[in-house]
Amino acid sequence: MKKMTLMNPGPVNVTDRVRDAQLRGDLCHREPEFSDLMLLIRKNLLKAFDIEKEYSAILITGSGTAALEMAVSSCLNPDRSILVIQNGVYGERIGKMADVYRMSKHTISYNWGEMPKLEEVEQALQKHSSIEVIAMVHHETTTGLLNPLPEIALLAKQYDKRLLVDCISSLGGDTINFGQYPIDFAVGTANKCLHGLPGVSFVLHSKKDLSRIKDLPARSIYFNLVEHLKAQELGDTLFTPAIQAHYALDAALEELLEETVDGRIERYRKVAKDLRKGFKAIGLEFLIPESHQSNCLTALKLPNGISYDWLHDKLKENGFIIYAGQGLFSKEIFRIANMGNIESEKINLCLKVLKECFTKIGK
Repeated sequence: MKKMTLMNPGPVNVTDRVRDAQLRGDLCHREPEFSDLMLLIRKNLLKAFDIEKEYSAILITGSGTAALEMAVSSCLNPDRSILVIQNGVYGERIGKMADVYRMSKHTISYNWGEMPKLEEVEQALQKHSSIEVIAMVHHETTTGLLNPLPEIALLAKQYDKRLLVDCISSLGGDTINFGQYPIDFAVGTANKCLHGLPGVSFVLHSKKDLSRIKDLPARSIYFNLVEHLKAQELGDTLFTPAIQAHYALDAALEELLEETVDGRIERYRKVAKDLRKGFKAIGLEFLIPESHQSNCLTALKLPNGISYDWLHDKLKENGFIIYAGQGLFSKEIFRIANMGNIESEKINLCLKVLKECFTKIGK
């Protein structure tokens, strides 16, 4: 199979070191060797983000959505409500999860790509005293928008609310100051900015919040955060995990610690800047203002007369995988991510191929 450069927002290209880690051998998850591996992964997740004293890391086998559902299903008292901020597919997914678990929910909805209005968030907090948890997406990959996490976190602190953040597409790629932002549930996955492989995701949970949620009635068997935490603190696991994906995440975290989170964020920032400079030189238009974009993904308008399918296939012929728009944007945009282990020469080659695809622009 031809080697592809994945410029989709996960799964991502990984190093040989991460890929080869899967070959460490077969292992039973009830053996002490897996307990040691799980403990090391949990420890290194916290160490990478310098939150070892304040947070616990809870692993779950599944995609980032599995960890998100674990956080949502485990975050709310039955007699309280959740405030969901929605401006893309993934914010709406949080709302759907709340509905499935029959949670009392308040929603502030915006057009996809529209920045949330802080005064409306504050008004909702003032109006609905039952709100216990604010839930939001940090990097909304529907559009590449980076939502105002610092400002919403300050509102959560001011009004004494718990904060649940989908950081699946931003953790390790965009700045999250855990010391400054009072995040209670930060949801992440292995196979995006951490450069692991699909199959394991996690929640970073504030230790001070455990006393609030530890006795909540269970809403799920598989997605019960407290029960997973109890088992993992004892070196055990509730269910059969994806062993090889854990091997890969262990290796990916070693690489992250060597590079440092700040170093990776800066590398992503520089690559995104170079890509966007190239996009503008070609004549492509951004879906949202450059000042609102994350370090990890750029959403671009499809020029007139160019279909996504044609563009996708042309890029794939040259070894690059890009991503379609979702929902109402499916015929209007395409997305290019710069997550994962992508060499600089691949970035330049991708821009060259794009330029060849759009030679008629401006003529």
